[in-house]
Amino acid sequence: MQSRNDAAALRAISHRAMISYGLEPDWPPQADAELARITARRPDPPARPEPPGGPIDLRELPWSSIDNDDSRDLDQLEVCIEDGATRLLIAIADVDGLVAKGGAIDAHAEANTTSVYTPAQIYPMLPPQLSTDLTSLNEDVDRHAMVIDMTIDAEGRLTASDVYRAVVRNRAKLTYDGVAAWLDGQGPAPKRFETVPQLEAQLRLQDRLAASLRARRHDDGALDFDRTEVKPVFDGDEVTAVRTEAPNRARDIIEGFMVAANGVTARYLAAHGVPSLRRVVRAPDRWARIVALAAGYGVELPASPDATALQGFLSRRQSDAPDDFGDLSLSVIKLLGRGEYVAELPSEQSGHFALAVSNYTHSTAPNRRFPDLVTQRLLKAAISRGQPPYNLGALETVAAHCTKQEDAANKVERLVRKAAAALWMSNQIGKEFDAVVTGASPKGTWVRLSENRVEGKLERGTAGLDVGDRLRVRLINTNPERGFIDFDRVPGPGRT
Repeated sequence: MQSRNDAAALRAISHRAMISYGLEPDWPPQADAELARITARRPDPPARPEPPGGPIDLRELPWSSIDNDDSRDLDQLEVCIEDGATRLLIAIADVDGLVAKGGAIDAHAEANTTSVYTPAQIYPMLPPQLSTDLTSLNEDVDRHAMVIDMTIDAEGRLTASDVYRAVVRNRAKLTYDGVAAWLDGQGPAPKRFETVPQLEAQLRLQDRLAASLRARRHDDGALDFDRTEVKPVFDGDEVTAVRTEAPNRARDIIEGFMVAANGVTARYLAAHGVPSLRRVVRAPDRWARIVALAAGYGVELPASPDATALQGFLSRRQSDAPDDFGDLSLSVIKLLGRGEYVAELPSEQSGHFALAVSNYTHSTAPNRRFPDLVTQRLLKAAISRGQPPYNLGALETVAAHCTKQEDAANKVERLVRKAAAALWMSNQIGKEFDAVVTGASPKGTWVRLSENRVEGKLERGTAGLDVGDRLRVRLINTNPERGFIDFDRVPGPGRT
């Protein structure tokens, strides 16, 4: 019997999907030529900081990064300083220092606007020689960075902030799972504790600070969802299972710090009279359906969108029925609608409903997202009090394109995940599962399985269903090439 090569099949599917959804999977020759010129001169930072007015030397601080086990494009470092109050410093890789606006690499980044992560292959926004080397905040190397400096009180309130350029040095490349296991007392201390004596105290301080920031955000009405992700498991080239990857304390640290940093970035640009790209999630159009979902649990939500009331409902459900929270969480996320990028003048404020903030811009991942690279260029202009490199009209064009391409990237990632799941489930035709409705529109009805979180389309038995309804389904067909997983509704009383 010939063995399957699921990995090769998924790579081919992902490449075709990139093209189909208007993304560029391959590097143009001009970008390769520009990259060769950059790497030939190895533009590492100077041994000493530049003269007054240049970057500040912060290399002696115990900076560290926390990211996925396999991450090599390190965008940010963190460090805390206790000096009466707690200062949180976030260093963001200075990608603009090597990726010139208007160059061939910049043009490719602007075309895709984001790195695309599929189970088979990663399509990086920037060449790996940059994003994983010269513009990555790698361990034990000096790098230029933008620093977002925040002072935070014991209640998690921001009391002061600044943004400036610096030279930094990553003292410890840490991982989410490793740090979380150690914090929870279920794993060994990171090896870097042996060579960076301050690191243990640093991580405990960061954990405490992140908890206070999270509590403050929740008090302000930020929504806390189930963020479990599904990933295929390969045995050689064959997909043999799907597994879930849940959030943990280390991920919560970085998420809280990034939300705080992005808010400071938006306010800094506004204070300096510079237009910006904002990330917004507007008040949900389908609030009435969210109200109906809550009513099914005996909870009455206000008739108008209210993030604080919604978070209270979600918190109670997570506490009372943690096993069912993932399905409810996904239903609410679908009903809230997707985020989008908008261009705004300093006097304008668009809100992010889910984060309960009115000032928010993406700035912390310039190796992976084009809006963050644009924001970095705007920050440099604000710091130097120079002319912004983008006017409002240009930013409006960038915002619309980034929203479109982010949606395309999500579709590619979702299709390839479904293709991997379809390969794995191809021998389970006829099997029944509990499921929840995740999408209902004239285009079709979609469900997610409670057992393994695989998503597919409900082909028959869709009448009367809406997002959040529970039902029993039967797998009737899989088509890995098209990412199709099809179900029928099993007759009988369902749970809504």
